[in-house]
Amino acid sequence: MDLSGFDRVSPEQWRIPAHGAMRVPAVIYGSKALIAAMDDKVYEQLVNVAGLPGIVDAAYAMPDAHWGYGFPIGGVAAFDPDHGGVISAGGVGFDISCGVRCLHTGLSRKDVLPVRNDLAQTLFQRIPAGMGSTGEIRLGEAEMDAMLAGGARWAVERGWGAAADLERVEEGGQMKHARPALVSAQAKRRQRDEMGTLGSGNHYLEVQEVTEVFDPEIAKAFGLHAGDIVVMIHCGSRGLGHQIGTEYLKEMAISAARYRIVLPDRELACAPINSEIGQDYLGAMRAAINCALANRQILTHLVREVFRELLPLILPTPTLPLLYDVSHNTCKVEVHGNRKLYVHRKGATRAFGPGHPELPPALRAAGQPVLIGGSMGTGSFILAGTRESEALAFSSACHGAGRAMSRHQALRNYQGRKVLDDLAARGIIVKSASLRGIAEEAPQAYKDVAEVVDAADAAGLARKVARVEPLVCIKG
Repeated sequence: MDLSGFDRVSPEQWRIPAHGAMRVPAVIYGSKALIAAMDDKVYEQLVNVAGLPGIVDAAYAMPDAHWGYGFPIGGVAAFDPDHGGVISAGGVGFDISCGVRCLHTGLSRKDVLPVRNDLAQTLFQRIPAGMGSTGEIRLGEAEMDAMLAGGARWAVERGWGAAADLERVEEGGQMKHARPALVSAQAKRRQRDEMGTLGSGNHYLEVQEVTEVFDPEIAKAFGLHAGDIVVMIHCGSRGLGHQIGTEYLKEMAISAARYRIVLPDRELACAPINSEIGQDYLGAMRAAINCALANRQILTHLVREVFRELLPLILPTPTLPLLYDVSHNTCKVEVHGNRKLYVHRKGATRAFGPGHPELPPALRAAGQPVLIGGSMGTGSFILAGTRESEALAFSSACHGAGRAMSRHQALRNYQGRKVLDDLAARGIIVKSASLRGIAEEAPQAYKDVAEVVDAADAAGLARKVARVEPLVCIKG
């Protein structure tokens, strides 16, 4: 990306002054090297977002930003409903409420290594993964609507987990004001057999070791210590969320002229928050958030069953308690600066700082856990939200490494079998339904997650707490 159009506010903050149709400036966070390596489309898309009606303060991009559908992935934008603010399906993304959940196991590396192969194989057998994967759960019409209204709370009530889980889930495990009736029959059909499944693409389930602690005090508050084994689950709302995004993007594009919204890019389709279509999308989107929360809750139950089966004598915490569950493809109503705003985060993680009232009491003093997924070969990170992030980007941080090349390019450059063998040589067991998917998700196809996280930390968006590296990875 050409940096000549930026003002450098700080080493990790780059500002695009408002010009042309922009209503507010745009800001990208990252090192000079990270931003220079970004596609020019990130600049173009962020400038377009800054021109949408009712946008507040600035359009933001995180250090892992890359080209997306309308909004850049890694994009953050807040809109004021009292000043013509809009809701954009492209600003949420197709995999609504895709997010990451982290579980404690109470185990160490020496506990897991003797059963690592069995653990990998059993997790792969019990947890369906891959394009179009289906599980053993079949939802009828009434149960589908109950799930879309109840989220993880619905799952817990039906035996997939415990009530204590809900305190460590964003929104208490249930997104309020969901409207299942506004989710199409086709979206519900796509989801009927997909509960408790990982899906494909960059989704994964990993058994990881905490290999480095950066902030011992916050790590202690999070219950993390060097050598601990944790489990991370990364997935979203599967076919249902994708169908909702597809349908409402089309409706918003068609209705834009009616609301006198000029779209520089059709993929930026949006509608006024207070319009009928805006409210309909919000109701359906919230139902999809509940779908994702319920899905991750069911997957948690399946993981717990496997660990209890394979490690019954040494598992100190058979419940595998949650550290946290947070989404990174949402639009949430939040109060910032005494204003009620609709904050879009697309490939960006909410990062509330210490003392925020929405955090569970046990975590409130430390700040919200921010779970950053890396690639299969580079590990992942756990961060904590900061108070500074409120002013920097509506309490938002990055969500992962961010792609450095397209899936098509990765397929041309890498072979799935070779990737598997290379990772196995490093002690990482990968189980996948597709060698093609492994090639698409090759570690080299992503940016350096450590560089991304370092930039987020240096910018003040979130504070580094711990690094985790995979021992077992289940991929779609």
